[in-house]
Amino acid sequence: MPAGADVSASGRLPRWLRRPVPRSNSNHETSGLLRELKLETVCENAKCPNRMECYSQQTATFMVLGNTCTRPCGFCAVHRGKPQLPETDEPARVAEAAARLGLKHVVITSVTRDDLPDGGAEHFYECIVAVREKTGATVEVLTPDFVQCKPSLKRVIDAVPNVFNHNMETVPRLYRRVRGPKSDYRWTLEMMRQVKRYNPSVATKSGLMLGLGEERGELLEALADLREYDVDFLTLGQYLQPGDKYLPVVRYISPEEFEEIGEIARSMGFKKVASGPFVRSSYHARDMAESV
Repeated sequence: MPAGADVSASGRLPRWLRRPVPRSNSNHETSGLLRELKLETVCENAKCPNRMECYSQQTATFMVLGNTCTRPCGFCAVHRGKPQLPETDEPARVAEAAARLGLKHVVITSVTRDDLPDGGAEHFYECIVAVREKTGATVEVLTPDFVQCKPSLKRVIDAVPNVFNHNMETVPRLYRRVRGPKSDYRWTLEMMRQVKRYNPSVATKSGLMLGLGEERGELLEALADLREYDVDFLTLGQYLQPGDKYLPVVRYISPEEFEEIGEIARSMGFKKVASGPFVRSSYHARDMAESV
């Protein structure tokens, strides 16, 4: 790839990755409501750089099935260990929070639950149904890969989410280093095909983090794979190391290069592309879903 900004020994972020903290009481209100209803968000657990902006706009990505993951991904700050059993009233609490925030588009994700026979698919189903019944909002799910219980995917699609999202995260060469030994690049693609087979009306979405050492050619090949498997929406953002024990950033990609790659992706046929340093899979998700 062309030069963006090499990672210097000082560890200082390039200028385009520095941003002001939004000044709004809404972020405190959103955070307070989530605490009141005892809900987790990926915003907090994954240390998303956009969380204050999203909270100030009264949006959040709900993270269900606890805050402890069973996978050791090399990029993710979510706690790993042995999770507790799913909370049966969580779908109702997610729906209540969505209603009180006045959300028109609700994003639901989860930790990976390899300890559950269905990987948490039934819980996703119940959350989608509860949110839709209480709010009438469109619903987007960002799920684990269900690689150990592949047939469970159908249960999620039975609830007919408006958008089904599963992130590719990186290119094949780096896949298991980034996503862990249980990950399967080909199954990530096949999931998207299966979603369309179960229900062609469900839009599919995926995303990649850039700056982990991928080359331009292999990145474009990965995007071509996503299009071959009929993925509708794409997000591309900068990987930021959440702590010392996680994979290092190899390179910071400039906003201009993100725009260039985004234009190439659009030319491949993705219906919507969000490409930029601060883009995350759920960032401005409603804007993308409006084309469904």
